[in-house]
Amino acid sequence: MTENNAIDLERFLPHPPAAVWNALTDPELHARWWAAGDVKPVVGHRFTLDMGNFGKQPCEVTEVQDRRLLVYRFAEGSLDTTITWRLEPEGEGTRLRLTHAGFDLDSPMGRQAFDGMGNGWPHVLDRLVSLLGEPA
Repeated sequence: MTENNAIDLERFLPHPPAAVWNALTDPELHARWWAAGDVKPVVGHRFTLDMGNFGKQPCEVTEVQDRRLLVYRFAEGSLDTTITWRLEPEGEGTRLRLTHAGFDLDSPMGRQAFDGMGNGWPHVLDRLVSLLGEPA
């Protein structure tokens, strides 16, 4: 679902918040479901995500609440967007909310990225679900 210049998605994952958090913040796991990069849940941490044909995108962590919230700037200097991951315990699992915001819909690149990522994010989340379902 999209609203204004943001992509908002929500999934229930039948895995505890600690497992989901680990997949979001462990560089080795992160590379298996989305993109390689030195992700760390530390405010001010700068890293790049290797987006293949779209190049290495610089990022900076701006907000962290352990096992609950991870926010980082994404593609600084080009898209200048923000990715927010919210984790809420729900029964034995986790309600995961993703917001990718700040697209400049008046620029061709911003509009193309918004449309492409709007279609792509559900598949990325499917890969996260698959990773979490793998045997430890």
